Amino acid sequence: MTTANTPNTHDLEKELLEFLEERTGTAWDADTDLVDAGGLSSLFAMQVVVHLEKTYAIAVRGADLRLDNFSTVRRMAELVDRLRVPAAGGRHG
Repeated sequence: MTTANTPNTHDLEKELLEFLEERTGTAWDADTDLVDAGGLSSLFAMQVVVHLEKTYAIAVRGADLRLDNFSTVRRMAELVDRLRVPAAGGRHG
């Protein structure tokens, strides 16, 4: 996926909701707490991390591996958006 084709936050949420529905057989809302609702175990959360890294060309490391970053689709989309932003002084374009 190239930078020019990266989805905006709304599209990202839609893609993640589709991914989760395919994997769990359940339709979710972007703000549903997936952990509390039983849709996200710690093992499945790691599968989601791999999916995010491969699909959006990001690296989820260290403090970003907290389960609360994956508790809702909205939080996952925010994490992806944050990790896609180039670091200050990094390459642009």
